[in-house]
Amino acid sequence: MTACIVGYSHFPFGKHDDHDAEAMIIQVATEAMADAGVGPADIDAIYVGQFGRFERQEFTSSLVFQASDKFRFKPSTRVENACATGSAAVHQAANYIEAKRGRLVLVVGVEKMTALRGAEIGETLLTASYLKEEGDTEGGFAGVFGKIAQQYYQRYGDQSDALAMIAAKNHKNGCANPWAQMRKDVGFEFCRNESDKNPVVAGPLKRTDCSLVSDGAAAVVVADVETALSMDKAVAIRARAHVNDYLPLSKRDIIQFEGCQQAWRQALGSAGLTLDDLDFVETHDCFTIAELIEYEAMGLTAPGEGATAIAEGWTQKDGKLPINPSGGLKAKGHPIGATGVSMHVLTAMQVRGEAGDMQVPGAKLGGIFNMGGAAVANYVSILEPIK
Repeated sequence: MTACIVGYSHFPFGKHDDHDAEAMIIQVATEAMADAGVGPADIDAIYVGQFGRFERQEFTSSLVFQASDKFRFKPSTRVENACATGSAAVHQAANYIEAKRGRLVLVVGVEKMTALRGAEIGETLLTASYLKEEGDTEGGFAGVFGKIAQQYYQRYGDQSDALAMIAAKNHKNGCANPWAQMRKDVGFEFCRNESDKNPVVAGPLKRTDCSLVSDGAAAVVVADVETALSMDKAVAIRARAHVNDYLPLSKRDIIQFEGCQQAWRQALGSAGLTLDDLDFVETHDCFTIAELIEYEAMGLTAPGEGATAIAEGWTQKDGKLPINPSGGLKAKGHPIGATGVSMHVLTAMQVRGEAGDMQVPGAKLGGIFNMGGAAVANYVSILEPIK
């Protein structure tokens, strides 16, 4: 335990024609500092998580300075690691604190995706795959996960019911999330059945199996433990792990999510915990098949038995390990650079008992899994309140 989250802010996810990345950065940075009770002069370093490529302005590290002239001449770095960009920025802040370079670090995750048209968004997202082998995948990044779903089905049988139950669970949970892009309980039957409003997108995946294209931002202020204990709130990053795997799908058994397995093993081991000790998990459901495989990779079930966890209610909000009480990426939306920071904000809220209608009763230990690409960049954080 070397770093703590002491303040946070979350911008609503969705389509925001009146906000570009710069405007969202300024708003969440200002609000997170106010929440922590600090000002720009107190911040020692800044990390901005942004995948980029969706707007012309890709050099964004100093856009935080638009919030205050007092940021001028402070070190600010843009971080990118595909869909795990937000967690990468948070972990860089923790590294900075651990190295004793400073006491307070501001982290902002942001993405403005809707500035591009649909086809261009798909082409941009596909760059998070191995283009030499996967660049012509029909359906773009959804097509990559469609192939993963097909392989899973071939090995373990049709999982259409399980995927629909995961989608329905997350949409139901998302109704309680005031920052979620889609706050509507669409139900199992709608998610399970192909229709004009729920067409097949790629392989066996339907629209309800895919996360939403979003604009959004979130921010946290990270402090060393001594500083955090003098502040109003302190949520410790009790443990964290980051592992990368091969980029080409051809070099891995892709339905194993081995990088996810390793990250969970390292983080839980470092914390001296088992999965049973956690009160909930926010996991990376970019597609419902990803959440299903992540049940197995985190150790909730044996390989091929992930459907049991959702079918028997284990991952519901009142189950033995609630998964995505926020609604996950499925309901919340997935603005790439903001996603991992959002996970840390919402998990910090949960363990402090401040999650409102999303609250898991009595939650004190929360896990986060955020991945870039198809289980290529894998980040796990475990959060608990110490004040």
